[in-house]
Amino acid sequence: MSKFKFKIEKKLDGLLGRAGTYETPHGVINTPAFAAVGTKATVKSLNPDQIKETGTEVVLGNTYHLYLQPGDEVVKKAGGLGKFMNWQGPTMTDSGGFQVFSLGAAYGKEISKIVKITDPSLMIPERFDDSDAPRLATIGNDGVSFKSHLDGSLHYITPEKSIEIQHNLGADIIFAFDECTSPTEDLRYQEEALNRTHRWAERCLKKHLELNALRQAQGKQGIALFGIVQGGRDEQLRKISAKAIAEMQMDGEGFPGFGIGGSFAKEDMSTAVKWVNEILPEEKPRHLLGIGEPEDLFMGIENGVDFFDCVLPTRLGRTGTIFTSAGKINIENAKYREDFTPIEEDCGCYSCNGYTKAYIAHLFHGKEMLAGTLASIHNLYFIVNLVKNIRNSILDGTFHKYKEDFLKKYNTK
Repeated sequence: MSKFKFKIEKKLDGLLGRAGTYETPHGVINTPAFAAVGTKATVKSLNPDQIKETGTEVVLGNTYHLYLQPGDEVVKKAGGLGKFMNWQGPTMTDSGGFQVFSLGAAYGKEISKIVKITDPSLMIPERFDDSDAPRLATIGNDGVSFKSHLDGSLHYITPEKSIEIQHNLGADIIFAFDECTSPTEDLRYQEEALNRTHRWAERCLKKHLELNALRQAQGKQGIALFGIVQGGRDEQLRKISAKAIAEMQMDGEGFPGFGIGGSFAKEDMSTAVKWVNEILPEEKPRHLLGIGEPEDLFMGIENGVDFFDCVLPTRLGRTGTIFTSAGKINIENAKYREDFTPIEEDCGCYSCNGYTKAYIAHLFHGKEMLAGTLASIHNLYFIVNLVKNIRNSILDGTFHKYKEDFLKKYNTK
């Protein structure tokens, strides 16, 4: 009953990048593609029609948050993530591994998906100090215990439990439970965490195959489990992980796709992605987890990434930071109060076709709910269609010129 098929339509000469399609039970995703993040079964401030109108083809939900609220059993009774949130297209759920990192090693520190490794405040190994810094998650060899950020209740998640939760959530594509590590961790801990991630991956695959067999016996569509590659910023560890996850099998079945995980150092993210994708099988899709800055999308795509997800478009939108082809702007700046032009003259999004910068600035200054909606619509449209345009440039052979022209104009400062 499984219906997943990845097809490469065209490759970038001399690079790992490619354009293709990924068929799922709920529709075809044109790759490379950007997944909108619907953390709690909602892309914040947007309804499903508005999401679809941005060109979004796939939505990703957050396993950790949905497990805590409303509970994965509730989502299962509703018919799965897509039906619960009234999204008709393909869906994904992450494993919860990054939330474990956020609540554990990164808790109370400003460490996120991307850090500057040159920041001296991040160079002190935190894992082996004797400080009493509070953490909401504790990692053991069998799983992770954590306190809910909502009510302080204690929970314990194993690889098997993560897969059970994700099967209840019922997305088309799910991810193996992994341990995300900071690029500032020392090599000893990176090796320890990597070995644990690989053991967890085996347990995830075994549990997934059991549950998928049960789904198919019940006449339900199967689910695709992607394995996650870790290894920090160490070349050897990244390559070891890519080889191990690529070759991992249970009863003759392996992972049909892969996630590239970790909290990356901005300085060497491209090399880490390249190390991995030179080893992962070409005929299977790769997802770079949690990455969404325009320059990083180009980097990922030319190094063989097929899927991206990131909260950035809507998170920035809610705070008045808006993407434009000339870089990000803060719509609350005084100069936009009487600017009666759209955010972008040639943009096809709903916000640019009906509203001016002056009006959107007014909404933000007035603390109106519509402010975040209009800014988020534009931001999501901008990023989703940037990836679509990159895809088209691969197909028509103009990738290098498109990249040069875009990044020359775009200014992230």
